[in-house]
Amino acid sequence: MKSDLFASENMVQPATAPGMTLQNAKSIRYAVNGEMLARQGSMIAFRGNLQFERRGQGIGGMLKRAVTGEGLPLMAVRGQGEAWFAHEAANCFIVDLDQGDALTINGRNVLCFDSTLSYEIKTVKGAGMTGGGLFNSLFTGHGRLGVICEGAPLVIPVSPQAPVYVDTDAVVGWSAQLNTGLHRSQSVGSMLRGGSGEAVQLMLQGEGFVIVRPSEARPEKATAN
Repeated sequence: MKSDLFASENMVQPATAPGMTLQNAKSIRYAVNGEMLARQGSMIAFRGNLQFERRGQGIGGMLKRAVTGEGLPLMAVRGQGEAWFAHEAANCFIVDLDQGDALTINGRNVLCFDSTLSYEIKTVKGAGMTGGGLFNSLFTGHGRLGVICEGAPLVIPVSPQAPVYVDTDAVVGWSAQLNTGLHRSQSVGSMLRGGSGEAVQLMLQGEGFVIVRPSEARPEKATAN
């Protein structure tokens, strides 16, 4: 049988080491030897002796998710084998975190991560009860984090001299040490006349970076977590 479908770049080869690697631009392969965590429903294939178990967020996490629509429904993957993860053909990226690193990520942009990473739903300081969610996912520790993004992300440096303002529906994540707040970019008079559609943004100040996707989240996806 012959076809471009069977090109070498599409053929899966055995993993050479445990852990997370990019299978291609749209999927992540994880060679499991113990335990890892992933977004519920993101497993597209596996082989070996693996078990999948829903992981709760705890009472506090459940309450926060109920209030905001944000959150990260997780499953634990245990055993020995290989599993592949993807979500709606979004682009996949792997972030390596070292001790002392801290990254804030929107729950809708998390695909999978090492069990050595700590995960917590945290309040976005200064963001009030508006925008893309009062709570985001904070990752710390040492390990790898698989992130998804619809389209090619923009990574924008933030400096004390140049704060960055981002649409709350487009932001993927940012350096956790940045200060956050809400910024109103149009006057009350303009809003009364119909406005520009860009009334309030998330303001980030300090030293670090912010990751932005090239489109706003559709309402049904923004609350699908």
